[in-house]
Amino acid sequence: MKILSIKRLLQASLVAFVLTGFAGTVPAARAQDAPQTTTAAQSSTPAATVPEKKKEEEDETAVYRKSASVQAFGRALGLNADQAATAFTWLNFLILAGLVLWFLVRTLPKTFRDRNTTIQKQLVDARTATEEASIRLNSVEARLSKLDEQIAGLKDQAEKDSALDEKRIKASVEDEKAKILAAAEQEIATATTHAQRSIQQYAAELAIEQAARKLSISAETDRLLVQNFARKLGGDESKEGQN
Repeated sequence: MKILSIKRLLQASLVAFVLTGFAGTVPAARAQDAPQTTTAAQSSTPAATVPEKKKEEEDETAVYRKSASVQAFGRALGLNADQAATAFTWLNFLILAGLVLWFLVRTLPKTFRDRNTTIQKQLVDARTATEEASIRLNSVEARLSKLDEQIAGLKDQAEKDSALDEKRIKASVEDEKAKILAAAEQEIATATTHAQRSIQQYAAELAIEQAARKLSISAETDRLLVQNFARKLGGDESKEGQN
């Protein structure tokens, strides 16, 4: 029912708007003819301009009252010309005001809703940005509060690492020292063994040389030994012949 009443109201408004436009065009056309007839009179008699303007306005009002749309409207409602013109004017005003109001009622809520939605979205975005900023601020404050602890922890870790490095370096030095001592001892043992062998070889060679010197016989000694050996043999043979 509401839809039908709205449609009827719109149809009546459109019909009244068309009639209003038609009623306004007739006085306007006649008003355009009126200035052409009065321009010559105004140029010839400037003192009579005010009465003529009043007369023109009265003529336009009379034309408006006698227009077909106003007369039809008056006959439909049973009104005279003045009442019909006044009622028709008010009806046109109400129709235009209704159209404007209808347009505003139709468009303003949507505009308000869109604006409200935009404002709410902006508020939500602002609230979200504020919460994110607050979270970041709390995170920064928490990091700053833990900064001293982190620095102390890093210092302790550095001291522990330094102590471990020192122990590692000392162990490495001791290992290298042990390796160097072992290598030196091995070289000393090898050199000692080689020296002992050289001494033994030299002693053997010296003993052999001395023995060779003791066993060496000259030619004269060799001759004497041979003669002595021959005498011994000759003496032994003579003793055997006597026996």
